[in-house]
Amino acid sequence: MNPGPAEHGLRWMADAYAISFTLTLAEGLSPYELLCRVGAEERHIVPLTRSAAYELLLRDEEDHISDLDFLDWEDEATVARLTGAGFLPAPPETIVRAGSAAGWAYALEESHCHTGAHLAALSERGRAFCVHRDAKGFSRVDHARHGEAVTSFEPGLPHLTNGAPAEAALGFVHSGDEPGDVAFLRFLEDGLGIRLSREEAEADLPAAAFT
Repeated sequence: MNPGPAEHGLRWMADAYAISFTLTLAEGLSPYELLCRVGAEERHIVPLTRSAAYELLLRDEEDHISDLDFLDWEDEATVARLTGAGFLPAPPETIVRAGSAAGWAYALEESHCHTGAHLAALSERGRAFCVHRDAKGFSRVDHARHGEAVTSFEPGLPHLTNGAPAEAALGFVHSGDEPGDVAFLRFLEDGLGIRLSREEAEADLPAAAFT
């Protein structure tokens, strides 16, 4: 079955990552440039699906690597590469996977927000956005432009804004019953014209581990 229109945009992330997620967008960068700007070494970037990254994050260090469904544990070269890159034997704190769409690099994290701390560096060629929902259901949007932080806000809670108001900085006003992060993802879809399918985002993407 082909995915519906909503699964070709960005809003699907709010359902697919039901507990917590981070989406970061950086204008004019490649996926590898994005990962390197948030602290990855290019030689330690490996392709991973979302399900493989999730397995690595959830495992205990004591678990045998044969328990990993995505990995042939007898493939010594692959095991050595994952170990050298920090994915094994201990689970990393977070895994950032990156891709590209419509002239933007995007990064996905399952629960943490590692990329958010590097947003100014990610915006040196234009604009960068970070949308984060934590495990308690709170969401926050950060925006930087040409190397400078512009605004950080919780959609629907303007009194918690740091920097320029979202309406002035971006023309974004949250109204209606839609969750704040979903409303902003819709705003990015419409404003930036980014169409990212769930199938693409969950397939193999360049990934880096961070501890």
